[in-house]
Amino acid sequence: MNILNVNSYIDLKTGGGTAERTFKMSRFLALQGTKCTVLTINTGIDESTVAALRPANIFLTGLLWRRYFIPLVRWKTIMNLVNDADIVHLMGHWSMLNALVYIAARRSNKPYVVCPAGALPLFGRSAYLKNIYNFVIGRRIIKNASAWIAVTSAELVQFESYGISASQVTVIPNGISAEDFSQVDVEYYKRSIGLAGKPIILFMGRLNPIKGPDLLLHAYALVHKHIPEFHLVFAGPDEGMKSTLIEMAQQSNVSDYVHFLGYVGGGDKSAAYHMADLLVVPSRQEAMSIVALEAAVCGTPVMLTDQCGFNEVKSIRPDFEVPADISGIANGLMSLLEEPEKLKHDSVLLQEFVIKRYAWDSIVHVYIELYKNILAIQKK
Repeated sequence: MNILNVNSYIDLKTGGGTAERTFKMSRFLALQGTKCTVLTINTGIDESTVAALRPANIFLTGLLWRRYFIPLVRWKTIMNLVNDADIVHLMGHWSMLNALVYIAARRSNKPYVVCPAGALPLFGRSAYLKNIYNFVIGRRIIKNASAWIAVTSAELVQFESYGISASQVTVIPNGISAEDFSQVDVEYYKRSIGLAGKPIILFMGRLNPIKGPDLLLHAYALVHKHIPEFHLVFAGPDEGMKSTLIEMAQQSNVSDYVHFLGYVGGGDKSAAYHMADLLVVPSRQEAMSIVALEAAVCGTPVMLTDQCGFNEVKSIRPDFEVPADISGIANGLMSLLEEPEKLKHDSVLLQEFVIKRYAWDSIVHVYIELYKNILAIQKK
């Protein structure tokens, strides 16, 4: 079986959670003996990324227009990649690369699956352009798919708004690979960033409104006098909010306790998770938080909003999930941090839960069965 996995972003700095999902899913499919090729735009992908993806292959297109991630690739190349595949897997939704591959798949009569990963709603910037995209081709991409994949059951209603009933959608959650987050020298890392001996509240993600870093900073400022020993660390690339966040911290008189590390990857990312006393995911909207899984597998407790598609954390501890607003996050911080021993105990339960339920070794077989069913139907 030959899978063509399509995502405009594969490097984690640019693509975030969907890039991580594509990367890991492709690699684990290949480890199971499935031939898998990732088609993506070259945004500065280095040899280490290519090597880490193996035994999956990667095909990089050029980038014609960075603002809208318009790929620079020959039509013949796309057709050849689609013709060589048994099934095409489209990740995300607002993508010119997806649109081109969709057209090629329809011309070649190749089955394809779509996994928007929470991208279907018209949320955020460029709503006007997204409406045009859906009118021209986006809705057809969803409608004509051979199968539909949701990251969480919360996405089902999003598919229904595109005319796809919930019963047609397969829910396949994000996965985690525990070996990617082995223990590191946490104290050395904390010294390297000037936070030796300090308890840490960690935000890991893009500094983008949809991720809610401003909500977290406001909430932290509200409760800072009750937890004065805790420092707030933002780890992730700036997407236009850093200067605003710095100004907010200054106005709230907490700037000495707020730190920005920029993009963190590799061993430093594992160190950041392990050093944190609490990871907070304050997203306004998210399909399913991968960083929550990553932190949990490191044994770090996690608090996230009820917009993160991971409400199972409530089965471990109800206040691991809070409303996606300032007061909800502030109350959650106070509730969790006032009982550090209980928090450590519950973080172990969360770690065990995540390892048992979300290991890629298990999740990848759901993809394989789905693909086999599609091909069986195709042969009839």
